[in-house]
Amino acid sequence: MEEPEVPTEHLEEKIHHEAEHSGKRWVLGVALSSALLASLAAVASLSAGHFANEAMISQIESANQWSYFQSKSIKEAQLNTKMELLAALGKPASDQDRGKLAGYEVDKAQIQKQAENLEHEAKHYLRTHQFLARSVTMFQVAIAIGAISVLTKRRKFWFVSLCFGAVGLCFLAQSWFTLHGH
Repeated sequence: MEEPEVPTEHLEEKIHHEAEHSGKRWVLGVALSSALLASLAAVASLSAGHFANEAMISQIESANQWSYFQSKSIKEAQLNTKMELLAALGKPASDQDRGKLAGYEVDKAQIQKQAENLEHEAKHYLRTHQFLARSVTMFQVAIAIGAISVLTKRRKFWFVSLCFGAVGLCFLAQSWFTLHGH
């Protein structure tokens, strides 16, 4: 579940080329900010992929626990049926069967708790992934708008680019708070 990458290398190369050949100082600022944004996008993209994988692993483990819970439930139901049949025939259930039945209840409670914890963990990792993915998107948009500012020689677009970069930083910070606010 890795994030699709939008190629921004070509844009960065164009910005750096213009920065070298342009006499305008702000173009150098665009080049530097774009390089920084590209670095942040790379880190956020890698992290987003990691948390998507962690979410998937936790969800699979949760599903496995629920399957285990179901198998215990089936065994419990079979044992209950056996004990009911014995009672209908006027025969008492063995102490071993009663002990097994109680054990199934304890096992099921523990398995259920583990499955629910894993579900919660999967949702938590997915939320973190979503904030990181939004961050990557904002950084890539910022880089593209930075390239537009250089190509059109309009400094105002660079400021718009920086605003998108700031939004990307907000999403990056939100992912950190989401991860550590668990």
